[in-house]
Amino acid sequence: MATALSVSSFAGASLRAAVGSKANKQTTKAAIEFYGPDRAKWLGPLSEGSTPDYLTGEFPGDYGWDTAGLSADPETFASYREIELIHARWAMLGALGCVTPELLAQNGTPFGEAVWFKAGSQIFQSGGLDYLGNSSLVHAQSIIATLACQVVLMGGAEAYRVNGGPLGEGADAATYPGGSFDPLGLADDPDTFAELKVKELKNGRLAMFSMFGFYVQAIVTGKGPIENLNDHLSDPSAVNAFNYATKFTP
Repeated sequence: MATALSVSSFAGASLRAAVGSKANKQTTKAAIEFYGPDRAKWLGPLSEGSTPDYLTGEFPGDYGWDTAGLSADPETFASYREIELIHARWAMLGALGCVTPELLAQNGTPFGEAVWFKAGSQIFQSGGLDYLGNSSLVHAQSIIATLACQVVLMGGAEAYRVNGGPLGEGADAATYPGGSFDPLGLADDPDTFAELKVKELKNGRLAMFSMFGFYVQAIVTGKGPIENLNDHLSDPSAVNAFNYATKFTP
């Protein structure tokens, strides 16, 4: 593990050296666009007077929209920011995990079941569940053992994070790299780090919508996202959300 971290640190340092001062200037300009009173807002030029006073642009992803007043209380706002970020990261991993097996299967990689909401049922079969179709990676045969491993590993990691973990102290200690854990040096330059926070949150919000779409597709069509996409591309006028919505029967 130490070797891996060293390699990661070296790779991060090399990347930062290659980017140079020109990129840093561009990053500074880009970061300013997402923070402060002059940042982009949810209604664009029509946002004047629609942004609550407590949304000052201090935090990443703040576009001045809070019609329900969810962020009015500072402690609640801090809790929601952390919850959104953690959900965003899981959604990005989940969206990737939903489409990757289907893409691999479509291109010839053998899978017992590539569709994300059906894959887990393989653990109840006589041969068990092979991760990525390869028994030498993870060969799960017991749902109880799998659940126990998830509770211990994921629960332990989350408890470690919430209680400070290796990240040190500070407002972002439980959610962002920094302190003693930053092998890629993502937090070394404040301006770059500020922009990366915005990019992560924007991609994470998109991923959460994507996962919601995958759930709805699974309920309505009984198919995975890649198969649904292929069906739509083959006949866009007949296979689309509007047609499903008007003909759907639970």
